[in-house]
Amino acid sequence: MTAQQYLLFFSELYQMPRQKALTRIDELLHSLGLAEKNKLTGEFSKGMKRKTAIARALLHDPDLLILDEPNSGLDPLTSFFILSYLKTLRKEGKTIILSAHNLFHVETICDRVGIIKNGKLLVFDTMEAIRTKLGKREYQVIFHSDHKLDYELVNGNYVFRAAEVDAIAAMLETVSANKWTLVDLSMKESALEEIYVKLMTN
Repeated sequence: MTAQQYLLFFSELYQMPRQKALTRIDELLHSLGLAEKNKLTGEFSKGMKRKTAIARALLHDPDLLILDEPNSGLDPLTSFFILSYLKTLRKEGKTIILSAHNLFHVETICDRVGIIKNGKLLVFDTMEAIRTKLGKREYQVIFHSDHKLDYELVNGNYVFRAAEVDAIAAMLETVSANKWTLVDLSMKESALEEIYVKLMTN
């Protein structure tokens, strides 16, 4: 079957009126980049098959969408497309439950994250709250001075790291008072992967 025929078959299972189904199918095929109407699904790449499966799940316009590893085994471009499309659905008010092992994708797209170990839900919260409870935050000041100083030296610049904002503020005052050159000020937070490993190994 073509993608259109395949989706039309499922529209009949959902008992959708034929004309409404055809209109909906055209919308989905267009938005998911599956406009080649004569190509058979058996000739589709893995990415196209995944897009067709998402179209099938969205056919009857559900409020809740449950997806298991939607990006598994896909090339980077198709994976990016699907993530972007899921973000669009989220903005439209869809509730999406996503099961995935790619924690970067989870961190990127999910409003709330749950981590399960041995069938037990260890944590379920926003990424910001999870980082606050289980992660760590580190600030970094990079500056340059022609004098030899008792700080870490990396690529010709000195680096000062601290977890407390007050320590960073004091360091910035020191840099300014000594007329050293501020090169960079940044903050690094624990990635979801670090937090996940911590929970799984404790």
